Formats: sequence, C-alpha cells, structure tokens
Amino acid sequence: MAWRWVLAAILATSSLSLLGSAYDEFTSDTLINNVVQDPITSRLYVGTVNALYQLDQSLHPEAHTRTGPELDNRQCTPPVTSCEEAVETDNHNKLLLIHPSKDTLIVCGSLYRGICSLRNLSNVEQLLYFSDTKGEKSYVASAEESVSVVGVMSYYFKDKGNFTVFLVAKGYGSHDSTKLISTRILQVHSDWVLFESIIEASAVQSNPFTLRYLHDFRHGFVYFLFSRTLGAQDSGTKNFTFISRMCENDHNYYSYTELQLNCSAGNKYNKVQAAYVTLPGEALAKNMSSSGWYGPVGAQDKGQINNKSKGMVTNQKCGAEFLPSPLASRAEFALATDPVFTKKGLMTAVAVAVETEHAVAFLGTTLGEVLKLHLSTSPEVYGRAPGENTGDKVNKNLLFDTSLTHLYITTEKKVPVQACHLKTDCQSCVAQKDPYCGWCVVTGLFSSRCTRKGDCPRAEDDNTWLWSPNQQCVQIQAFNPPNLSCRKTECIACVTSEWQCQWNAQDHTCSDRDVSVDGADSCPQFENPDPHLIPVGYLIPISFQGKNLDIYKSLFDLFPLLSLLSLSSTSPPALLYLLSILLSPFYPLHSPPPPLSHSTFSLSLYPPPLPFLSPILPSPLSPLTLSSFSPSSSPLHLLVVLYNCSLGREDCSLCKNADPKYSCVWCANMRSCVYRELCRSQEPAQCPNPKITEIIPRFGPLNGGIVVTIKGSNLGIKKEDIKKVTVAGVDCVHQGDRYSVSTRYSPINQGVVEVEVEGGRRGRSEVLFTYRDPIPEKVSPLKGPVAGGTVITISGKHLDTANKNDVIVTVGGTPCELYVFVCDYRLLCETKHRHSVLPGMKYLSLSLYSISLCPPLQFIQYAVHKNDTVLLFDSPVVNRSSETQSFRAFLQLDNVIEELNSFEYHPDPFFNELTKNIITETSIIIVTGRGFSKAMTAEEAQAFVGDASCKVTILQDDKLFLEAPSTQPRARSKRQRRDTSSDPLDLTIKFGNGEWVVGSVNYERKYEVPLAIIIPAVIVPMLLFIAVSVYCYRRKSQQAEREYEKVKHQLDHLEESVRDRCKKEFTDLMIEMEDQTNDLSEARIPFLDYKTYTDRVFFLPSKDGDNDVMITGKLDIPEGRKVIVAQALNQFSNLLNSKTFLINFIKTLEGRPDFNARSRVYFASLLTVALHGKLEYYTDIMRSLLLELMEEYVHSKNPKLMLRRSETVVERMLCNWMSICLYQFLRDSAGEPLYKLFKAIKHQVEKGPVDAKMKKAKYTLNDTGLLGDDVEYCVLTLQVLVHGEGPDVTPVKVLNCDTISQVKEKIIEQVYRNLPYSQRPKVDSVALEWRPGSTGQILSDMDLTSQKEGRWKRLNTLAHYNVRDNATLVLSRVLHTHRQFHQNQDSHEEKNALLEDDKVFHLVRPADELDEVKSKRGSLKAKATTKAIAEIYLTRLLSVKGTLQQFVDDFFRSVLCSGAVVPPAVKYFFDFLDEQALKHDNVEEETVHIWKTNSLPMRFWVNILKNPHFIFDVHVTEVVDASLSVIAQTFMDACTKTEHKLSRESPSNKLLYAKEISTYKKMVDDYYKGIKQMVPVSDQDMNTHLAEVSREHTDTLNTQAALHQLYQYASKYYDGIIQSLDDDPAAQSKQLTLRLQQIAAALENKVTDL
Repeated sequence: MAWRWVLAAILATSSLSLLGSAYDEFTSDTLINNVVQDPITSRLYVGTVNALYQLDQSLHPEAHTRTGPELDNRQCTPPVTSCEEAVETDNHNKLLLIHPSKDTLIVCGSLYRGICSLRNLSNVEQLLYFSDTKGEKSYVASAEESVSVVGVMSYYFKDKGNFTVFLVAKGYGSHDSTKLISTRILQVHSDWVLFESIIEASAVQSNPFTLRYLHDFRHGFVYFLFSRTLGAQDSGTKNFTFISRMCENDHNYYSYTELQLNCSAGNKYNKVQAAYVTLPGEALAKNMSSSGWYGPVGAQDKGQINNKSKGMVTNQKCGAEFLPSPLASRAEFALATDPVFTKKGLMTAVAVAVETEHAVAFLGTTLGEVLKLHLSTSPEVYGRAPGENTGDKVNKNLLFDTSLTHLYITTEKKVPVQACHLKTDCQSCVAQKDPYCGWCVVTGLFSSRCTRKGDCPRAEDDNTWLWSPNQQCVQIQAFNPPNLSCRKTECIACVTSEWQCQWNAQDHTCSDRDVSVDGADSCPQFENPDPHLIPVGYLIPISFQGKNLDIYKSLFDLFPLLSLLSLSSTSPPALLYLLSILLSPFYPLHSPPPPLSHSTFSLSLYPPPLPFLSPILPSPLSPLTLSSFSPSSSPLHLLVVLYNCSLGREDCSLCKNADPKYSCVWCANMRSCVYRELCRSQEPAQCPNPKITEIIPRFGPLNGGIVVTIKGSNLGIKKEDIKKVTVAGVDCVHQGDRYSVSTRYSPINQGVVEVEVEGGRRGRSEVLFTYRDPIPEKVSPLKGPVAGGTVITISGKHLDTANKNDVIVTVGGTPCELYVFVCDYRLLCETKHRHSVLPGMKYLSLSLYSISLCPPLQFIQYAVHKNDTVLLFDSPVVNRSSETQSFRAFLQLDNVIEELNSFEYHPDPFFNELTKNIITETSIIIVTGRGFSKAMTAEEAQAFVGDASCKVTILQDDKLFLEAPSTQPRARSKRQRRDTSSDPLDLTIKFGNGEWVVGSVNYERKYEVPLAIIIPAVIVPMLLFIAVSVYCYRRKSQQAEREYEKVKHQLDHLEESVRDRCKKEFTDLMIEMEDQTNDLSEARIPFLDYKTYTDRVFFLPSKDGDNDVMITGKLDIPEGRKVIVAQALNQFSNLLNSKTFLINFIKTLEGRPDFNARSRVYFASLLTVALHGKLEYYTDIMRSLLLELMEEYVHSKNPKLMLRRSETVVERMLCNWMSICLYQFLRDSAGEPLYKLFKAIKHQVEKGPVDAKMKKAKYTLNDTGLLGDDVEYCVLTLQVLVHGEGPDVTPVKVLNCDTISQVKEKIIEQVYRNLPYSQRPKVDSVALEWRPGSTGQILSDMDLTSQKEGRWKRLNTLAHYNVRDNATLVLSRVLHTHRQFHQNQDSHEEKNALLEDDKVFHLVRPADELDEVKSKRGSLKAKATTKAIAEIYLTRLLSVKGTLQQFVDDFFRSVLCSGAVVPPAVKYFFDFLDEQALKHDNVEEETVHIWKTNSLPMRFWVNILKNPHFIFDVHVTEVVDASLSVIAQTFMDACTKTEHKLSRESPSNKLLYAKEISTYKKMVDDYYKGIKQMVPVSDQDMNTHLAEVSREHTDTLNTQAALHQLYQYASKYYDGIIQSLDDDPAAQSKQLTLRLQQIAAALENKVTDL
C-alpha cells in the first residue's frame, strides 16, 4: 500500500495574497516518525521510515540521506555480519534531538537494537559518528516500531566537569534493553563510550507494567509524561496517566517522582494521547485563578505541576538514599481536573498558542481534522482549519515555527490554521470568536477588513480592532457636521461642490470657512483659446486669456511647468511632445508687466506628424488639456481640440465630406486628406471615377428581391450623389437608408453592376452578377429526434444563390437554422425542437473525455452500425500511454447526450519473442507477453500466419494459444509472394485496429505425401482401403496429438495460475488486513481477561457449557446457611492443602469405575481453581502424581503413550498448569500471530460464497468443507446506516449470494469492529432494512417471497431482493426478537416448526430421495465425470493455502522459537522430563521427544489453535473451524518423529502441507534443543513466578464454587475416601478422617457419629 505523508507549513497571518495560493508542503514516500526544529536556524529535521530529511523553514529540501532498509533482525546482536537470520529490515526513526552547541543532530532508529548516530546539523548527509561494536551499553532506543521513545537534552557534573547528556525514556520491547529511563553521554570520557548509559540505578528499571511514553520537557526539572497499564487488582480500570519528575543532575535517580493525572472525577479519560507545554496567557490565567482549582495563576506561570509535587516531597527536593525509590504516586495524591473539552473519537495531536492574550489550542484528530479551540471560561470549538478533510490521522508532530507564524502539521494533506481574509464583513468576522481574527477599522487608502491584530495599522487605538465577545461592530446612527468633504485641490471644483466649500485664494486651499472667493467666476482660470481646433503636424500659435490672476506675483509663479495632456480614456497621458513654448504676453520687453488678471497669452505648438500620432490617437478628434502646475498654487487648465484630417478619410469622397471648419482638402500629390496649409497643390474640383471592389452575393434568384451589397471607393459624398445603379443591365433601386459614403450601398431587385455618381462619373465591376433559382433535389437524413439538433444536408443545384440571410429553410413548418453553404450543390441546416415525432437521427457519435488530464482531451468515434436496438462503435484512437487511462463516455444522438459507464484504455500489449519458429498444421502456437486480456477477448482477437487466419482458442493476460493453419499459407505482400514457400512467414496479431508482427515462423507439413507415389486410379480396392485406413489413423493421431498438446499447456497454465492467484490473493489479503494489523500495534487485540480465559479452557468443554456453575458462579445455597457453608468450605480448603488427604482423595476417585474420563477432566479443573491461591503446592502435587504415572508407564506400559490422552487426573492437571503459566506468553508474544492467522482465515473464507446450511465454503483448507459447485456471485459494497447512532455511513463489503443473516454478521463485524464479540449485538437482535425508494423493506432469511423448488425452499439472499452495489441499508435494534432461521441456529426442532414440512437450502440443494434414485440410474461415465469435476475444485485448497502460508509460518515461528522469550514453565517442565529420563535406562531420546510433544504442543497449543475463542473474545464459525483443524493437524504432524508416507490415496489435508512438514519438524527439533541449552530454572525461581501468578489472579476466580463442586465428589465417594484415610497411617496421625466428617456434618446439615 503506497502511503504519502505530507508535512505542511501553514501561514497563520491573514493577507489577501494568500487567498487561493498553495501552501508549502513536503511529501515523503514513507511514514514520518519524528519532526524537530532548530530554534536558531529554524531548519526542520524530518525522520521517516528509511530516510532523514533536512528542510528550510519553507519546507524546501536542503539535504537528504537514506537510513534503511538494512540487513538486521531483532534476534541478532550487532554487528549483524555473522547473523544468519538477518534480512532486509526497515529503519523506523525513534528519536531526533538537536545538540546546537556542537552543531550535531542525534538520530536513533530501530535498527541494530536502537543504536544512535551523530550527524552534521548543517548537512545531515554527513555522518559524524556511528558504531555498532560497543555492545549492549550503547543500545539506546527500541527495535520494535510500536514502542515509543522520547528524549531531552540535559547536563551531568562529575569530577568538576560538566558533560552534555540526554535522558531517554522508552517503553519495553521484547528484544530491548531493560533500562526504561537512562542517561546517555555525548562524548568519550575515561571508560565511557559515546551513547553509553552512565547511571546504573534500579529505581526506574524494573516495572511489571506496560509503559507508553508520550512527551517530555525541561522546566527546572526533567519531566516525562506516560500512560501505564495496571492489573485489575489495582483498580477498576486498567489505564492510568502519570507525569514523572527528576532532577537533572541526579546520579542515582533518587529524585524520581510520579504523579497520577486524572481527567474527570471517575477518571473516565485515563490514557494520555498528546501534550503541549506553553504559557497560559492573560485570559486563561484569569479563568484558572477564578475557578479555584489551580490557585493563583499568572500569564507567565508554568509551575502548577511543581506546586502539586511539593506536598509529596517537601524537604528532599532531589530525593535521598533513605527514601523509597521510585517515589510512586498513590491514587489519593492524584492531580484531578474536569475535562475542558470532549469529543467523540480520539484526538491525536495538540499545539497551543497565545494570541492577543487568549490561548488557542489546535487539536488534531484521527479523522484528519484540525480543530480550533478557544481556551476560555467555556471552551468551545469555534471552527476547523480550512482544507480538505482526508479522513486520515493527524500525526503527533504538531508544532509552531520559531516566530509563531507558521504551524507544521504532519498528515496526508495540508490544513491551514486560520483564514481571516475569507470573512468580508464585520459581523461574520466577529461571529467566529476566533482570537486570531478581528475587524480592523481603518480609513484612507485602506479599507476595513478581517485581519490578525498585528496586521491592523491602528490596532492599539480604542475601537479600531474589534474582537468578540466584548466588542461590537460599528453602526452609524447619526453624524455631525454634515460637511466633511472640503478637500478639493482646485478652486472651481471647491466652490462648485455640494458641500458649500469656500476657496482661500491666498494659500490656495479649500475649506468650509468664509474666505475671499465666493463663486466659480472669482476663481483664477484660463479661457477663450484661439484657435480652439489644432491640426496635427502644423506649427500654429494659440492665444488665450487669463482671469482673476491678480493673486499671482509674476509669470514665473504662474507658469513654472506647462504641459499638454490628452484627456482621452484610451490614450496615455503626455502623448504629444511640446516642441516649443512661447509665452508672449502682449507688452514690450523691459517694461513693467501689465496686471495678470487681464493678461493675454500666446504659445506655439507643433504636434507630431501623422506617422507618430495615428497609432495612438483614438479618433480624428482628441480633446487635449493645457495645464499649468505650480507648487504654491492650484493648477489652471485650458481645453483645446487636436484633429487629424487623414484619420478615417482614406479617399477623396470621404475627405470632401469633412466639415469645412477643419479645412481638410484632398491633396492629389500626396494622395491623402491633409490640412489645407500642408498641401502644396491645388485641390481637384471632382474626385476620381468610382471603383467597385466587391459584390455580395454574386448570384441571385430570377425573381429578384434580395439585397446586393456593392463595396468600393469614391462612391459619392452623400446618398443623393448616387444617380443610377444597374445589375446585369437592369436598373436597380438604390436603398438610401443603407448608404455609407464611398464604402457601400445596397440596391434591391436585379441588375448588372454599374454605378453612376454625380458628374456623370461611372464605375463598372469586373465581377459578374448572375440571376438563377436554387433547385433542391434531396434531403438527408429522413428522420431526426424530437429534441432537434439534427443537421440536415440539402443537396441540389445553385444552392449558394443569394445571401445566407436571404435563405429560409423549414421542416414541417419548424424553422431549420441554416448552417452554411457547403458548395453550389449542398447546404446544411440544424433542426429545432418539435413537439411532434420525427423518428431517427443523423448525428450519432461516441465521445471520450479524459478524466485525469486538465484540460480534458476529447476523442470522437462515429457509429459503424446501428438499428433499433443496437449501436456499434469502434473504440476511438487515443494518445498512447504506459498507464491505464480512464475516460468518461458520452453517447450523442444529435441534441440528445447520454453519459455511459467510464471507459478504460489499457497500454498496448507487449509480445515476447517466439520460442518455437517451426509449425505444422497440427501445432498449437503459443504467444507470450503481457496485457493481452485487458481489453480483448478471444473472439475479437485475430491472428495470421502470412495470409492465412489462425483460430484464437485461448486468450489469457500473458499467453495466447493459436491453432496453426491447416493449409500452406502465403506471404501477405505481393513482393514476398515471389519468394519460395520455404521462407519464413510473418505471424501477425491483430487486436482491433492495432497490428503487431510477433515474429517469423516456418510452415512445414508434417505428413506430406509426394506426388510420385500417388496411387493410380486403377489401384486394387484393397490397397485403396489400406490407404484410407492409414489416412484415417493419421488424422486421428494428429487430432489426439493436438488435444494432448492443448491439455498439457492448459495444465501448465493451471499450475501457474494457482501460483499467481496465491500471490495475488496474499497481496489482497495483506492490503485488506492492513487496518486490522495497525490496530494490533495499539493493543486492540480482544484478549480475554484471565478469569474468562481459565473458565473457557477449564470448563467450556464440559457438558453444561456456558451454563456450568463454574462459569456462572451461582451456587444454590439457602440464605440462612450461607455463613455456615462458607466456614465449612474454608475448612475443606484447608483439608485440600494437606498433601496426604489430596493424594488419597485423587487415588480413591480414580479407582472407582464410574469416575469416567469426563469426570476426571472436570475434577482436575475444579482442583486447579481451588488450589490457584497456592500454585507452588499445586505444582508439587502434580509433580508427585507425574512421578508415579511415569513409573507405571516405564515399567509396565509403553512409555511413548504417557501423556498422550487425559486419561488421569494428573494429565489434565498438567494441561491446566500449562494454560496458567503460558497465559502471559500468549498475550505478549504468540497471541498476535495467532490472532492474525484467525483473522486471515476468516477474511479468506468470507471472501467467497459460504453455504449457510451445508457449512461449506469456496475458499477453505478442508476438502470436506469445500463448496464443490461453481456459484456465481459478485462483491457488493453496502452503505450501512446504524439507526440511532448518528448520520455516519459505514461501507461494508458483502456478496450478493450471502443470506440476510450472513450480511448482518458482516455488517456487525465492520460497524462494531472496535468492540469485542461479546459486546456486539447478536444477529437475531437486529433488523436490516433496505430503502430503495421512498419506502423501506425489511430483509430476512425466510419470508413469503422465498423461492420454492418442490419441497425445497431457498434462503433469501441479497440477489433475491435485487440489492445493488452502493445500496443504503439501515441496521436497527429490535425490542422483541423473533426466531429467525440462519446458519448459526442449532435447534432443529424450532427450524422444523418454523418451516413446517419444507426443506431449506442456501446455495447447493442436497440430494433428496428422488435425486438419489435418478443418480443410481446414471452411467458410470457420468459418475466419473462428476468426481473429476469435484477434484478440479481442490485446486482452491492450494490457492487458499498459498495465501495463508505467511500467517501460518509466523504463528509456528512465534511458538517454536527458542531464541525469543521462552516461558519459564516450559523450561522447568522440560528439564524435569529430561531429568526423569536419565533415571530410567529404557527411556530413549525419541520417547522424551514424545513426552515433550504430548505435554506442550499437543496438550496446549493444539487446543488453543483449534479454539481461538479460548484466548480471544471472538466467534469461530464452523467453516473457519474446519480450516483451523487442518492447521492444527499439520502442527501435530510436525511434532511427531514418525515419517509420513504419502500416496495418491492420502487425504488432501495431509497432501496440502506435505512440502512444509520437513521444515516444521526441524523447527520443533531446534526448539527442543534450544530449550535444553538454556539456563535452568530453579525451583525457587519457579515458585516465585507461580506465587506472583497466584497473587495477581486468584481473587478473580470462583474459588468457593470450585470447593463446593469438589465437595460434591467427596460426598459422592464419601465412604471410599473415609476408608482410604483410615488405612493410611499418615492420615490417621493428622486426624484427617475426623476433619472430613466435621466438614460433612456442616455442609450436609446432618448428624454424624461425631
């Protein structure tokens, strides 16, 4: 499964430029384990599986190095060069720490027992230190990926030296160092090596519980946050969260202190998931102080944990030797608080920031959300970070950058922190209640907007940055004064404004005060320009007058800058060059200037010539403004108009039509229209003759009536100039309203094209106009859809007559829009929607649009065949690709468009070279390659040898089977045909339109009769008969040979397909089980608690089953006698603790003939529970009885049969003893692979059909449980909604052949997958409803719609109800469950009552009496065929076996691996057997092997393997149990020394694992040898271990019930027990008889001899 993990940096500020922009992200191909940031350089270091990355703060890669996979194994001790078990192993990053003072990065991985390395902080590709030869002292992290590791930098003083160290805390892995917390040195000193643990202290190393460290930090001390799983005797719940504290320079860990953290009063939320250390901020600190829970809290306070710890450690802050170590927290000292926020589902990451004195928490969840929580008096989620919710878990690595403006999130998609800019008004901005976002009220060039406080220009001013909940948006209710807009910069604009503004002439300002200028006439201004019109390209003086200029002192105040600006909207300013400016006030030089108020000014302008001006002038007339700018005064403007004669007047007529005021003339020399003064020649009196350049159209109908457009030049100045128009010699009436000067005019009627204008000037066209009528002859198609859109082709003659606008086409009175004149004989039009029916269609196409490309590509293919029911298309040719392409398919029938199912294009097939180049007429040609069957069938594929066709018999994805031509083929090309027939011929494969020449072959006739030996026609009839016979024989032989070769290839392919299928099934199974495998790492295997486990192992096989008194714990004792009975049972317990009594008790019972095997087993289990409090004593009794049993078998029986069956009490006691001692081993080691094996079998079985009645499956390991019939089925994905549990829909995969009960089971399995089986609803307690429409339908196994075949009824399936893929079903609880028939119901009486006389079947109907009679009449050949067909299905066993092989091997290795942890009980008991074997001369090594096999694998492992529900809270169906039995039998065969001789008659179950048995046998031998070489377990060590087990679990067992049941046996065999005690001197000395009589008197309430 390909995962992509993305580390996304999200900008926390708000700006418009971020809207729609892509956030920075970094993508890793493997899982990201750890992310740390250098606080100095802001670099990020990302540790992933098998890689380490160095990124800048924008997530751009700077360096990268590979860290794995490497050869390693958890069982190997580094260096692994000599370890045979080493395999390619992934390297999971366990720890990243930054050592900034040395510019180094500490990197620890899971390889080589967790050894660390040092890398360059500036370039992680540079390895500074790594060594795997320092031994166990350098093992820092954990080799197991599920074990968490945390670390923190610290210091250490020794010998007046200050050493840099780092403290590491980790959970416990099976192959890890036992140091849970260690101090690691970062330099070589004295005898210390790098990464060595320099403190040897037992304070925190030995811990019987499972710890999971989540977080660590420094704050005066070193803190570790972790969760711990405690035993049930410690508290009602198992998970607890602790925070531990240590002094940094603690040489012995005396300061180690733990504090329990409780969330909620009942500690409901008891397992820490994530943590973050930060300052509370002003608002949160006030809330915490006011609550009274935390005492006084400041905004900069981090000391609450220390304050709580002072109550526990007051004087000795860093501990002392005399104090107990570690200082473990007791429940009464726990730091308890109420949850501030709860949410359904797990939260996996947290980061907290303080924004404007408010604390904001960012919470990552398992659903991929990042919630924003305002930590206030009433914390609430005010929003979710924008972005797509991927549904994938947010990683623990949630951190801010050094500037707190970015948040780094590890997930599959990037998630923004905030997006203030998305809120465009004050109300929506404030309503968020987001401490990051407020409404910024600004003026000037900036508009008010939603921003962070730091982005608001005047945020510190009152009521400028508005934030909820205390501030409200501004609402204007009234304003005064009303005049606030007197800021005009020009006098006229000021005094003419609607705000009654006044102009101050002295300082040139506009205000609302009374000043000198009263109105626009009083403003300084320029006026009366002369001339007003200025031609282009001609130097001309302009004079103008000034008004009210007395405020200016001189001309230089008035004209410091004079410029000419264009006011056209499409022209840029300052288009024209001011070539010369001449200020000529009309006064003499050296004389006083006249008053400026009435001065007249003059300037000369020379606008640029036409070539420069024409591209930029928007029109012939362009208004221009002459402006005066002064730093001390407002600008004065003068408006003039600049014009160009030639612009828009290309010919003489247009020029003469210009307004006389522009003085434009047609200059013959220049052949253009110019200003009069620029033309040096005389203007002609008349323009040149008209010139006709174009006639539209060139053809017209005979009856006229169309518009003819004539284009040309010099066609008059006005419409009256047109004197006469003729078309083809016929006068044409001029339509004056369409006249355009010299450009076009449109006459009506017909005529020769000749135009006469004013002055008798005429113009003739060189193009002729033709009168003719169109002649339509044929219409195609004749049919079309009602929706319209059909393109009709009209064929005929002269169809391009007249204009398109002159032609009108109707179809049955409905307009048909004219497309185009295709040519003289064809035109096209498109039909419109019509309410009446027009059958048929013309435009029929298949369009494919690419799904993955943008913009999408379109490929169109037209139909090659059609009728009323079938449309046939060739697939379109698309762009070739090396990958599968998916296209959306659309079918277009004119205007009707239908979308079809998506269409996939696979890459072109690849062909290998032919291995056989010589063929005969009987040959089977095999072509190999890949991609054959992706988009082709055998019927569609074609093959040719030369020009002869070959029949394609079998088409597989990698093989193609062809029959050779029966006659001699020839070459396909004429050139090759000239060659001889012996030359090679091309073998061509044709798939659709694609052809591939695979290779060349030589065709040889295998049996070719030469012409020389042809028998004459007059041959003797006998010879003719012989020849015919030989010919027939040869043909038969050829056919047989061909069939043989075909069958041979099919068998080869069958074997290969089984192998490929196993591989594919295994891959699919691994992918399907990935979620379940991930759950295993989170300790979600549904292990049973110890009591339930022992109850099921000891008593579930009893005759009462679940109702056994030992399982229910209910004793039928009157209330008044309970105290007496309890006292008596205690006395009886004391009596059982007498070895003399117990041995006599057991022997007496075993000597009675009615004490059968079932009673012995039950009695031994009762005894195990009763003596569980003293397992050491129980072991001693068992050992004594085993010695006697061994003596009996060695001297008088066959020793190899000892412990083979539970025929004695002691053999069952041994089985129970093993079950007790191996419980923890099951939970820690063997349970996970066993659970995976069970889940894999269950998944594989349910993947195919399972007959609910016959308990047979398509996929199984058991041949007797194999479903022999080929049942058709398909996989459906149902969308299941659970009634009353929210709107979430759960997808569930089922089969359409499943019964309703089977569907319910699969739905319950998926919906409640996180709950153990016992807590899930049962099948008969839920109802399943399908809602295909507005009404729902309850689905059940049997109802009135059930199909009936004679006396047989078929169970209802999804296919029966026609439930489709992606259908929505509702699962609901039923209050009154009624008995339904399903596959798990065991009461045959109830089934018969429900079904009356009808018989029921599911997939395969059993043969009834009539079928049996018919089968007896069948032929032997038919029976043989039936058997052969059944044998073919046995290949499914191989497929399932290959798929499950990895899980079987993993379980066997977990059980039979002596290199791993071996339970002490196994070593102890095997040594006991070896010791006893040495004492007896006739005990062989094979016998000891059998004893060990009978005591452990046969007695315990086979029982657990066949009954997974003994250790897990699961349900084992019959079909799963059948497969487990095969594996259990294989396990038993592997443990025996006997060689199994296999034959064709051997059972299929034996043949399945015949190849692996030898490997498993070797594993067993190595396991026994490995245990023998282990260090012995002493009696003292074993008793200590047993005492610990007794202490942990005895209180949970029903000891009193066991004693009561044991006494029932004592009561039943009372006289025999009394007699046995009386005969035993040791019992007499201890008065055991008297004690038993007293107990009997009390328990049975009767008077005795005593």
